[in-house]
Amino acid sequence: MPKNASPVFETEKNRVEAGTLYLVSTPIGNLADLSERAKKVLSEVDFVAAEDTRKSGLLLSRVGIHRPMVSYYEHNKRERGEEIAARLAAGEACALVTDAGTPAVSDPGEDLVALCAARGIPVRPVPGPVASVAALTVSGLPTGRFCFEGFLPVGNSERQERLSALAREERTMLFHEAPHKLARTLNDLAGALGNERRIAICRELTKLNEEVVRTTLGNAAEQYRSCTPRGEFVLVVEGAPPAEKPAEPDTAVAEYVRFLETKGLSRKEAIKQAARDKEIPKNLVYRTMLEQKEIKKP
Repeated sequence: MPKNASPVFETEKNRVEAGTLYLVSTPIGNLADLSERAKKVLSEVDFVAAEDTRKSGLLLSRVGIHRPMVSYYEHNKRERGEEIAARLAAGEACALVTDAGTPAVSDPGEDLVALCAARGIPVRPVPGPVASVAALTVSGLPTGRFCFEGFLPVGNSERQERLSALAREERTMLFHEAPHKLARTLNDLAGALGNERRIAICRELTKLNEEVVRTTLGNAAEQYRSCTPRGEFVLVVEGAPPAEKPAEPDTAVAEYVRFLETKGLSRKEAIKQAARDKEIPKNLVYRTMLEQKEIKKP
């Protein structure tokens, strides 16, 4: 049991356990969203690993919690991750927090979780606010199937490759974006997915200036091209319409191919000619012949 944990919690389901990494979700804007369990864990672990110790330290002080803190962020995650893992292996309990929301989601905490998993160190989630899911729920777009894309790549080639793949994505897509990159991202999304694709632009969720703009990609790109956005954004983008199912093979096609063969065409030539005459894809003719056992699989 961590040194500062009360013995009264020894048999409690939510007790803080030694040698365990806790992923503690913190508010994305409204302090009241910090759960009672999160407060309990944060107040009882041996130390807190934070992306920004100053920002997280202020959060803890506002709820009356004072724990030793270490920094853990993108540029020190390799060496600091080893240090944290060693302390966990020695029996200490640690709470990992990010600047806001759930750690390890589009966040360097992902690496620490992977390190702990590889070494058999227990990792426990303390659920709470998630900006992307909060945005999804108020977007007005389909929520049954969605995918989290986080931040788009910055490099042009990687960015275009990702956008090209997403053009066929049928699920609702969730993106994070910083204000100074918003105009470029909206313009790129409109170019890759089409101006008419619906989008919900969610700004400063749970904060005083919370705003949700429901529009199309084309309108959004135009609107933010001429204004200076402020705050943090989650973009919820409508997925592509379902792809049309391929036509079912027509058994008469096989007969037509055989008829063309009687005219002296080879099997390959007959398939091509049948596709042209019937105005159907050549691979559909080929598939029909396979199903009719007129040709064998290679």
